[in-house]
Amino acid sequence: MTIREAQQKVDQWIVKYGVRYFGELTNLALLMEETGELARIIARKYGEQTAKVVEDEKVLGDEMADLLFVLICLANQTGVDLEESFEENLKKKTERDNTRHLQNPKLNK
Repeated sequence: MTIREAQQKVDQWIVKYGVRYFGELTNLALLMEETGELARIIARKYGEQTAKVVEDEKVLGDEMADLLFVLICLANQTGVDLEESFEENLKKKTERDNTRHLQNPKLNK
């Protein structure tokens, strides 16, 4: 599925099941909430903290998908074509950083 197709699928889901998009500020708050949930799982799984038994049931991919869903909602309601924006952003990063990371001694250990 392309990013554009994902944006269309989310929009169709909102129309069919979600009644309407939440406001942009509400979706921004939800984006931060989902980011926190993802951070908690990563901190427990890859960091020094241990997970509670209940947290073990959460799936990393599911939390990432929740985050992506809300980000797509924000893109849809603000008129952002994420596929186009991502391509432009990747091009910008490539032009700006095409040798930066290769020359970073911290990354080349």
